[in-house]
Amino acid sequence: MPRFSVCQFTTDRSMAPAEFAAAVEARGLDGVYFPEHTHIPLSTRSPFFPDGQVPEPYRRTYDPFVALAMAAVVTERIRLGTGICLLTQHDPLTLAKTVATLDHLSGGRVTLGIGAGWNAEELQNHGTPYAQRWPMLRERVMAMREIWRHDEVEFHGQFTDFAPLVSYPKPRQAGGPPFLIGSNSRYVPDRVAEYADGWMPIRGRAGGADLAGLRAACERRGRRFEELTLALYYAPLDETACRAHLAEGWHELIFAVPSATADTVLPILDDIADLARRLRAG
Repeated sequence: MPRFSVCQFTTDRSMAPAEFAAAVEARGLDGVYFPEHTHIPLSTRSPFFPDGQVPEPYRRTYDPFVALAMAAVVTERIRLGTGICLLTQHDPLTLAKTVATLDHLSGGRVTLGIGAGWNAEELQNHGTPYAQRWPMLRERVMAMREIWRHDEVEFHGQFTDFAPLVSYPKPRQAGGPPFLIGSNSRYVPDRVAEYADGWMPIRGRAGGADLAGLRAACERRGRRFEELTLALYYAPLDETACRAHLAEGWHELIFAVPSATADTVLPILDDIADLARRLRAG
C-alpha cells in the first residue's frame, strides 16, 4: 500500500509542529517530514534557487528532533521523519542517542532521511570538510547502526572512533530507524545500494540518478532492489502524475506545504488528503 506524507519547513513563523502533525494525522495521511539547518552563513549563495539567495524558511527552521518530539506527543500513527537530517553536522554518538530516544518514546515511528549537505560554509562551521562529507556520512550511518543493534559496541573508522561502550535506550524498530538518502547525485545509487535503507530524492532536480541506475547499483552490490524504500520528495499535486510515479515503483509520495500559518496550510492539507484518498481507491 503506498504511503502519502507531507513535508514542511516548520519555523517560528509557521504552524507549530504539534498542531501541524495533529492535522496531518487527522486527515488520514501517513507522515510528516521536517528539514534541518542549524544556521545559514551570511556568505551563502544557494545553487538551487534562481537568484542564488536562500529563502527565509531555511534561516528559521526549528531543530527537527525537538519538533518531531512535539509531533510524537499529539499523534499515534503517523511516521516522524527528517527531510533531511544533515548527518555530517552531528556527533554520531549524540545523534544515535537522540534518534533512539525519539523512536523509543514514539513507539517506533521514526524515518531518518539523511544528506551530506550542500552548504560548504555551514559544514565548515561544524568542522566538516566539504570534500569529505560523503565518506563521513557513510561512516556515521554504520557507527549509529552498531550503537542501535548491540549492547556493547566499538567502532574504529577514519572519522568516527570509539572504544567499547554502551548506549541506551535502543530504538523500538529492530535494527533502528531506516536511513533514506536524500540526494539526486549520479553517485547516490551506489551509496544507497551499499549502506542505506532507501532513497528520497527531490522530484525534478537534476543530478543524474534514476531508478534504473539504482536497480543496476543493487545488482552490482548484490543487494535486493525490492528491499529498498523509495520515497519521492516534493511529489506533484496532480493525480495523473502521481499515478505515474506510483506505477514507476515509488512507495511513498511526500507532498510539500508552505512554511505558513494554519489558515494557509490547512486547505492545502485538505487537498492532499483528497488526492491521497483517490489514489488509494485505485
